[in-house]
Amino acid sequence: MGFYEKHIVPHIINCACGSKPIRYQRKKVVPMAEGTVLEIGIGTGLNLPYYDPTKVRKVIGLDPSEASWKLAGERAKDLPFPVEFVGLPGEQIPLDDKSVDTVLVTFSLCTIPDPVKALEGMRRVLKPGGRLVFCEHGAAPDADVLKWQNRVNPVWRVLFGGCNLNRRMPSLIESAGFKIDDLQTMYLPSTPRVAGFNYWGTAQSV
Repeated sequence: MGFYEKHIVPHIINCACGSKPIRYQRKKVVPMAEGTVLEIGIGTGLNLPYYDPTKVRKVIGLDPSEASWKLAGERAKDLPFPVEFVGLPGEQIPLDDKSVDTVLVTFSLCTIPDPVKALEGMRRVLKPGGRLVFCEHGAAPDADVLKWQNRVNPVWRVLFGGCNLNRRMPSLIESAGFKIDDLQTMYLPSTPRVAGFNYWGTAQSV
């Protein structure tokens, strides 16, 4: 991992993913998490303030970036529930089968190199009746926007730590053996349309 990816990208992502429209999305989905929570791509801990402490027993944060862990640790230190950081890529989940109540993934499936494999791992660690809670940006339904997403994606991916603009998130989730219970979509306000189409909702193992 080069200097840019190690030291610059985490701060860029922290700023970009902390914008007001994205914070509003986090407020919608993070409080749905309950019990023992596995957060995929916890990054700099931008979701941590939005957990409902009356519902959460523990958060296990999975992320490959040490620089991000340091920023997340500052946000985690005063929380009323424990946060454990695990430094492995999203495709590798070092937890037992059926060991967590909720898997939360926000703005991370766009970056994971093999998202279906990662999602299969998320399904493996969920307890029966557990839920996947997700919020992701991805492929737009409008042909003109999607065309620009496809054009910009190669450069975007390099600048933003592997982030992809044009992944079809519901298809990826279903390909990994989940059934989507609730799916909502919209273009985020005050966000370039090429990066602003959002999917969010919940899913359970088939």
